[in-house]
Amino acid sequence: MKRLIAAVAGALMFLPLLAAPLAAQTPDKAAIEAIVKEYLLANPEVVRDALIELDRREKAAAEAAAAKLVSDNSSLLFNSTRQVVLGNPKGDVTLVEFFDYNCGYCKRALSDMERLIEEDKNLRVVLKEFPVLGQPSIEAAQVAIAVNIAAPEKYADFHAALLGNRGKADMAVAVEMAKAAGVTQQDLEKAMASGEVMATLEEVYGLANQLGLTGTPAYVIGKDVIPGAVGYDTLKETIAAVRKCGQSSC
Repeated sequence: MKRLIAAVAGALMFLPLLAAPLAAQTPDKAAIEAIVKEYLLANPEVVRDALIELDRREKAAAEAAAAKLVSDNSSLLFNSTRQVVLGNPKGDVTLVEFFDYNCGYCKRALSDMERLIEEDKNLRVVLKEFPVLGQPSIEAAQVAIAVNIAAPEKYADFHAALLGNRGKADMAVAVEMAKAAGVTQQDLEKAMASGEVMATLEEVYGLANQLGLTGTPAYVIGKDVIPGAVGYDTLKETIAAVRKCGQSSC
């Protein structure tokens, strides 16, 4: 109903020649509404055109708002000291992924990310630990951040193993994965005790809140915020568009 009302309102924009004389000659609101209704019933394509225009404007407004949010938070989004960078650190396009180790969609998207990194030697990937699925996810993220602090060169293998694991990720599982990747218990404990683990999570939660993210996976490419597991093809097409013209559509 709201969209229909909006469509009718939009349709009035297409009736400047009709509206002006009506306002001058017919002060009765009911009479004006009757004439407009008659016109719309006789020309229903006006409503269709108004809906198309409404959708276009809403999309443009949403894209502009997202681009501003990305711009306002670009330093922390793309160049924070509390993040993991995979792929080419000097790549010409950066893809940021917000993920949760217990997110089924994130697990399935792991192969998409690995494929993109393998195929695109100019792609820079930034990973943001965004545990949204309860305490086990928070624990797994804490261990992952500790791994990146203690042994950043081992993070990629740890990340792939934990995200690719079929069982639930929690503190115990993440610690075992970290050890398997070659990180010592002592180094993990030292990193976990530092304030950087919580500071990293707080930073990511703040970014996600600013961008309006509530679930995982979510991506930022160029100026675009892309929620959901959109898949390899969409990510690849968006990366190509951003590389070509700085945004998802030229």
